[in-house]
Amino acid sequence: MKLLVGLGNPGTKYAGNRHNIGFMAMDRIAADHSFAPWRGKFQSSLSEGRLGREKVILLKPETFMNLSGQSVSGAMRFYKLTPDDITVFHDELDLAPGKVRVKKGGGHAGHNGLRSMHQHIGPDYARVRLGIGHPGHKDRVSGYVLHDFAKADQDWLDDLLRGISDGVVDLVEGDSGKFMNAIALRLNPPRSSTTIPKTAKPQPAAPEVETDDRSMLQKLADRFK
Repeated sequence: MKLLVGLGNPGTKYAGNRHNIGFMAMDRIAADHSFAPWRGKFQSSLSEGRLGREKVILLKPETFMNLSGQSVSGAMRFYKLTPDDITVFHDELDLAPGKVRVKKGGGHAGHNGLRSMHQHIGPDYARVRLGIGHPGHKDRVSGYVLHDFAKADQDWLDDLLRGISDGVVDLVEGDSGKFMNAIALRLNPPRSSTTIPKTAKPQPAAPEVETDDRSMLQKLADRFK
């Protein structure tokens, strides 16, 4: 069994915030892969389903971001999981919008949700870092992450979430490369102009045509030789 956790803040007030991109990823996966309806458990919203060969729990902590680890640790104990079974999807200021990185272990880099995860289950879980960009100055970070995505972001955001859903089976089965490729195909689909053409079949050579440059008088004379 695998536990996929999306970080965010509960309630409609925060639903469209950049900080809630982890929640958005869980919602897309649940909808696209026919997971069970969301229900309350472990101070979170929880949905169960299957991805490929794996039984999977999707979790959206409802404790607010800075206490996210509480609900995750409760679910981990109940299902007898280890940090190796857990992947956390979260917003990442240090990546450009739409960029994604998969990482195992490491620090929390000041992210309140990850800091809480470290406190309750340790650092040895996997993360899917979802780039939202940086506002340019640390004093603007709080307002930036707690603000909705701009209209101009909607196209790449939708492609990103669809790509995550496309590749999530590969992710839970341990192939992060295929997962990343699925996202790349959504964000940068191949264009016909860049498609490598199939090798053309060799064409038969055109028959050579001999030219006759004799004069009419020469042709007539040659006929009576």
